[in-house]
Amino acid sequence: MSNCLCLACDRANSITTRFCTQCGAKLQIQERYRALKVIGQGGFGKTFLAQDESKPSQPRCVIKQFAFETINPNASQGTLDVAIRLFEQEAKRLDDLGKHPQIPELLSFTIHEGKQYLIQEFIDGETLEQELARVGAFSEQQVRDVLVEVLQILEFVHSKSVIHRDISPDNIIRRRSDKKLVLVDFGAAKHATATLLAKTGTSIGKASYGAPEQMLGKSVFQSDLFGLGVTCLHLLTNVEPFTLYDVLENEYQWRQYKSVSYEFGNLLDRLTAYKVKERPSSVIQTLQELGIGQKTTASTSAIPSTKSVNPNQSISGSSIELRSAKGIDYRELEKLLKAKEWRKADELTTKHMLKVADMEKQNHLNEASIKVFPHEDLQTINRLWMHYSNGEFGFSVQKQLWLECGGKMWEYDYQVWKKFASKVGWYVPQKDTWRTYSEFMKHTKNAQNAPPASLPNGVFILIWLRSSWSNLLSRKDL
Repeated sequence: MSNCLCLACDRANSITTRFCTQCGAKLQIQERYRALKVIGQGGFGKTFLAQDESKPSQPRCVIKQFAFETINPNASQGTLDVAIRLFEQEAKRLDDLGKHPQIPELLSFTIHEGKQYLIQEFIDGETLEQELARVGAFSEQQVRDVLVEVLQILEFVHSKSVIHRDISPDNIIRRRSDKKLVLVDFGAAKHATATLLAKTGTSIGKASYGAPEQMLGKSVFQSDLFGLGVTCLHLLTNVEPFTLYDVLENEYQWRQYKSVSYEFGNLLDRLTAYKVKERPSSVIQTLQELGIGQKTTASTSAIPSTKSVNPNQSISGSSIELRSAKGIDYRELEKLLKAKEWRKADELTTKHMLKVADMEKQNHLNEASIKVFPHEDLQTINRLWMHYSNGEFGFSVQKQLWLECGGKMWEYDYQVWKKFASKVGWYVPQKDTWRTYSEFMKHTKNAQNAPPASLPNGVFILIWLRSSWSNLLSRKDL
């Protein structure tokens, strides 16, 4: 059947009819594109499944109709102007981005009987939202595969200075022919020139997936990373984002629904961090953390001094981003961890943490210093331990065990602490005695036989005596 494009009519006509039998409207756009049925409708207009009758095979395509002023008769002229601009921007962006094999190609942008129409390639497949409803929660590997593939599409999108601003499961289609993911609906996209990034724009995107800054009309490239991160959490848990979000903590509480590897879980937490600066800085950095792509390195002579290390700059030659907000050079720590010199690495970790916190004279970390301990340094230390121990050691591992023992965020419980310490070998419940640092190292042969989650240890010896150790494991960036 041929669907009339007129909003007041919407009549289904015979496929061979040229004009609507009810209202007389022309049924073909540019004498070739014929609407078959409505597949979507929103505040801008209708979306139709269509066919291109200029070609023998009559391939399927999509017609997007702009009828904002008809659907929203009370809208102000300013609102109408914004809507028109966004619709036109979609066509302009697709004209460039459509050259990517996983982005729909723009076929035409035209005016038909007084209304604007955008015609684009039809992607035959199932959205991830539909797939989730059909098969249930995705596995960690499946979510990782989605994350990597969409990131690679976004790498192209961002290279064109475009922010998609509406990343969600219903805007990612798994193409039936080759099972590749296709990113659709660039109607919310905004060209990220310096001027546009500097001023407040229009809030676009679904509230449940939109980054906080995006809801205020201040989208940045990391806003797409946020939307993709929330999409991954939804796929992983099969729980709606609104349900996962804790408004009091400003974070997604998803781990009660699904367990994943420590590093992947940490990445998802960072992608969905409330603050932009706590998210990965770019698509490329995120791919690198997933082991995709190579880091750009410079010669050793180009390494900045430890007094002027940029917290957003990775030191050359390292497989981990050695970022520090206090100019700490973590290369020696990495060297020790790589060599499995666990005790020396643990002692150096303690030394570095005291220096970062400006607590060398006090020789301990208190509650205040833990709360303001720089994110960059905590992440660097944690990742180094996690990476070179194959996930056996690190603050993230300790946090997970602490939570399993009944630990609660920002609460100190001596019984929980003893239960945790007995599992990692710091406390001997049979004798009700605590091992000193030297005793622990002797018992584990300088940590060569240390139980999982028992390292780093030295910094805990400094912390637990003052009942502030739980504050470190309560950090959201672990």
